[in-house]
Amino acid sequence: MSRLAILPLLTALLSLPSIQASEPVTRLFPRYERSTSIYSDTTITDLTVLNDSLTAVPADAPVMNTLFFDGRIEIDDEGSVEPGEPILGDSLAFEYIDFNPYPLSSSRLKPVVFDTFHLLDPLPLDNNMGIYEGISPYATEWITRATDQEALIRHARQRYVIDHPELIIYNEAHLPAPPKKFTATVDPATATILLAEKIPTKDKVATPTLKATFDRRHWVKKFNADLQFSQAYISPNWYQGGNNNLNAQLNLYYNVKLNPAFHEKLLFENTFQYKLGLNNAPEDEVRNYSISADLFQWNMTAGYKSTHNWYYSVNSQFKTQLFNNYKPNSNTLKAGFMSPGELNVGVGMTYNRSNKKKTFTVDASISPFSYNLKVVRDNRLNVKSYGIEEGHHSVSEYGSSAEGKISWQICENISLRSRLFAFTDYDYIQGDFENTLSFTINRFLSTQIFVHMRYDSSSPYVEDTDWHKFMMKEILSFGFTYKFATK
Repeated sequence: MSRLAILPLLTALLSLPSIQASEPVTRLFPRYERSTSIYSDTTITDLTVLNDSLTAVPADAPVMNTLFFDGRIEIDDEGSVEPGEPILGDSLAFEYIDFNPYPLSSSRLKPVVFDTFHLLDPLPLDNNMGIYEGISPYATEWITRATDQEALIRHARQRYVIDHPELIIYNEAHLPAPPKKFTATVDPATATILLAEKIPTKDKVATPTLKATFDRRHWVKKFNADLQFSQAYISPNWYQGGNNNLNAQLNLYYNVKLNPAFHEKLLFENTFQYKLGLNNAPEDEVRNYSISADLFQWNMTAGYKSTHNWYYSVNSQFKTQLFNNYKPNSNTLKAGFMSPGELNVGVGMTYNRSNKKKTFTVDASISPFSYNLKVVRDNRLNVKSYGIEEGHHSVSEYGSSAEGKISWQICENISLRSRLFAFTDYDYIQGDFENTLSFTINRFLSTQIFVHMRYDSSSPYVEDTDWHKFMMKEILSFGFTYKFATK
């Protein structure tokens, strides 16, 4: 009897009005029997006596379903089998247990209680027990048998509930609450018995107390290092000199500041950065390389909170280059260490603010009182081009300055750093506008665009060019990167 035959029979029997909800359903399943099955991949010409009690079936019968087999012989070959006839060929005969359910638990024999409508998967048309080389087909038969029995019972139970709702006595939603437990105690003062409800409580398991300790991070640090290859354009009147070419670019950036979480009233931040660009010089007969970028810069801001995001502050910056830079095909020096060198110190107010996610930070400083020092140490340079009188190596200027800085993490792999600085002694004005846009490809690769624009009203005119007071440097680079930061 196949599964398709069992299900209609089971449904029909369950739908009989005479069947009550509390009656057991085990009688609906076939009795527990053993059967012998013969599989053959060859044409059967002879038969041998296997068992006088076996029932012969046509050889063109459908493939045996080992879970719902009713004890007949199944042969997947042409011809027929009769008891007492021989079988020749590579036939496989084995004994197995056909579909007969394991004994049902007592919970299956209780009246049906409706809980909810279940979305059940349909029963498969066939679930033959596979035969695999080296694995006995009986090794997992009990799992398949139990799974199919449970699925069949669930389907039969739900069909019974749907077809005969009037026979369902209990509904889970309407069942009464479980009985309460009471304790009786005697009150000696009043000679009465007191009844109190006993409310069950879950035993609390004592867990060890975990004490977490965190060290204060008074300083927040950030470091970036990039070694990149780039294409550079430098205006002919760039105050530090340089040439247009492909070059290698080294960028170092280190920022350390006082943690505002523990020092709300104080503002202290230091930034060190160094940029070095080297490029080949095929047209230079004196040197094989030239310097397109060489800048060491230090910026410091210190302040005490005044109100809201404003601070009384002192701002300072220092910058110079570290290596000598020469004009092509000559030993004429264009710039060197402390030639020039600039120091600026200003006193005023600083506005500092960050968003909640710390992805956007803005600093704006106004220094009505500012001191600016220019130094040219090397005598080979023309000091007049830096606003210094002939015969001197430095000049001090007093005036006012302003500075604005933006740090913006645009998205996970794109960031922007921008800085605008201006100083004037009310006779001339100079300013720097630096922008660095970084694209992080992965942990070790990045692309960077650096644009530095400078304005100096005292800059001399450069012949054969249109550049005079306004200067610009642009570098597009791609290469390796390394960074770390204090979270």
